[in-house]
Amino acid sequence: MAPMALRDGNKSKKLVNNGPLLVSRIIDTEKAPQPAEAIAIERSQTNFDPVKMHQFLEGSVEKSDLVLSLFKSIERDTFLQTSPEHYDMGYKDERALVAQRIDRMARYLELEDPKKFWRRLNLMTVIDPSMGIRISVNLGLFLHCIKGNGTDEQFNYWAKYREAGSIKQLYGCFGMTELGHGSNVAGCETTATLDIEKDEFIIDTPNISATKWWIGGAAHSATHTVCYARLIVKGKDYGVKTFVVPLRDSQHNLLPGIAIGDIGAKMGRQGVDNGWIQFTEVRIPRYFMLQKWCKVDKFGNVVLPPLEQLSYISLLGGRVSMANDSYRIGARFVTIALRYAVGRRQFKKNPSDELESKLLDYPLHQRRLIPLLALTYAMGLGTDKLEKQHEVILDELERAIRADSKELINKSIIDTKALFIDSGSLKSTLTWLAADLINETRQSCGGHGYSSYNGFGKAYNDWVVQCTWEGDNNVLGMSVGKTLVKNIQQILDKKKPINTPSLLFLNEAPQWVHQKDIIIATRRDVENLDKVKLAVKVAVIKFAALLLDQLKAYKGNWDLLSHDRVQLSKLRCHYYLLETFIERIDSNTDHALTSHLANLLKLYYVTQIFTPFAADFIRFKLIDPEVASYLTLEFTPQLDLAIRPYVIGLTDSFQQPDNFINSLIGKYDGNIYENYFETIKQIHPPRHYKAPYSSAFEALLNRAPLEERDRFEKSEAAEQKLTARIEK
Repeated sequence: MAPMALRDGNKSKKLVNNGPLLVSRIIDTEKAPQPAEAIAIERSQTNFDPVKMHQFLEGSVEKSDLVLSLFKSIERDTFLQTSPEHYDMGYKDERALVAQRIDRMARYLELEDPKKFWRRLNLMTVIDPSMGIRISVNLGLFLHCIKGNGTDEQFNYWAKYREAGSIKQLYGCFGMTELGHGSNVAGCETTATLDIEKDEFIIDTPNISATKWWIGGAAHSATHTVCYARLIVKGKDYGVKTFVVPLRDSQHNLLPGIAIGDIGAKMGRQGVDNGWIQFTEVRIPRYFMLQKWCKVDKFGNVVLPPLEQLSYISLLGGRVSMANDSYRIGARFVTIALRYAVGRRQFKKNPSDELESKLLDYPLHQRRLIPLLALTYAMGLGTDKLEKQHEVILDELERAIRADSKELINKSIIDTKALFIDSGSLKSTLTWLAADLINETRQSCGGHGYSSYNGFGKAYNDWVVQCTWEGDNNVLGMSVGKTLVKNIQQILDKKKPINTPSLLFLNEAPQWVHQKDIIIATRRDVENLDKVKLAVKVAVIKFAALLLDQLKAYKGNWDLLSHDRVQLSKLRCHYYLLETFIERIDSNTDHALTSHLANLLKLYYVTQIFTPFAADFIRFKLIDPEVASYLTLEFTPQLDLAIRPYVIGLTDSFQQPDNFINSLIGKYDGNIYENYFETIKQIHPPRHYKAPYSSAFEALLNRAPLEERDRFEKSEAAEQKLTARIEK
């Protein structure tokens, strides 16, 4: 058989697989199903090196090695490692575990370089989202807001001198969302009024809807918040700006004027102490206002930023991270589902068959899961590119500010606009797709998918908030769609090209907006990457142009285009992923990976672009209707079959260890039933056959007859006694 790549930290060992060696932990009187054998045999068919594929997915050997070394570190760490018992935790125990893990992560923060620590946090966020968000609120939102909106001196003071950047002395939270305002940040009602005489701002919650709400870490952890509040100077409202506001003193007691509470149970992420905050005439020094972009001097003179969106750049890191999380979470659950689909047998296709059929040998199961594998690969490559884009733009912006160069700052503003579009489009689209992926993979595992110990339930409940916070997905989608339409308007109506880097393809609109020749005209065209890429690009252009015409017909009423703007944003996201996938394959030098990547790419764009957006491609005359039908009825099943023999190797390529996956039916060895059964018996020992509420249940079952409980007051004897005189 072909050599099999086995994981050992960040090294790849080549061993000749002469067949699976299975040692059962359970004594059976008859031969039991052998899912581990089935998975081992399929793994042996892998004709490429999963570690090389992992390096391709991660974008470099260095990043791959880093991820693998961190997987090993997390698995060996007493506090960071996972356990099936964690699925039984209530919210109090989960919060206690999260606190221990934050303490542990803080120790790594002191020792590791930032790149390594942030990658550690990125991986930990997949297996413990509550811990991930609590640290990210402090190191990410709180400090990134100070860095993005504050001066160098302000950042150095809070992050370094006060040690918030080391998770020491201070712990910050992000005071943006209000009870009455979420997505509409500009509508926040909390006020920050300048008292010129005392050189202070007065932070106040003027009404109940201005109460800060959903603030992660506020209930019990945070000592400070970056508060989004309306800047009021000399009676004039300058809109929402950012202020550092202390919440608790050094003994962790609430400061005067600060009222805080816990908002209680949530759908998921019970390990996060989300809270509410109300400010009552809380005074802070003027220099607690973050003043990189908007400046207020002691005389009340106000200088506004060159671009208001720069004040919100701190949000972009979170959006980029959530897009990357979509890849990691997708890899985790598509791995579980595909391993289970190979190991689990259900029904015999023919009465003469010795064994029941593997789930993944059924065409419907292939159609449900294998496209999700292709999507996950596309998400991995696209979000790696987005991460690098974000890193470069932040570095360039910092250099431009330090150089005090108007030219460089203007260039950075243009690049930042591109990042707003790209991160908004990818964050919204991919978090939605990841939620759907978790749900579909859960259902594909049947009843066992419903068990908490296989990870789906907790992961889904913890995940779906990603579709809401740091930019509600529909609001982000509408914003991206609106920007695309405005860019098309500038190009077509004003005859002026745009200079936003990632949207330069829109400048081709005059060439393509009126084209009538079908681009995907034959079945062969479906595999022509140049034509495929062109068809998707032109679809974005024509979609945006159509919405521009509708906008004119609606007399500028953007609300009437809301749904289509979201759809346009989704299509733009897929063009980003498609373009990246093609670029990465073109640069690939490992020929053993090529055919597999090519099939995954085709399955991705057929099932995630051409099929969901078929109506758009047909109405824009970009694809022949007969070809569109062929894609669904013939081409997709062909691709599923081509990828089918390699799904174990392709999921092994994510290189996620068992402790990271944390699913009893999704372990690497494939011993589905033994792993599941033995662990359940350990967590819930059969000797504990009586429940704490057993006495109540026994009382229920052993209750006295109804007549006895009624004191025999309705018996014949009672009737005779009660009616004796009456009857006479």
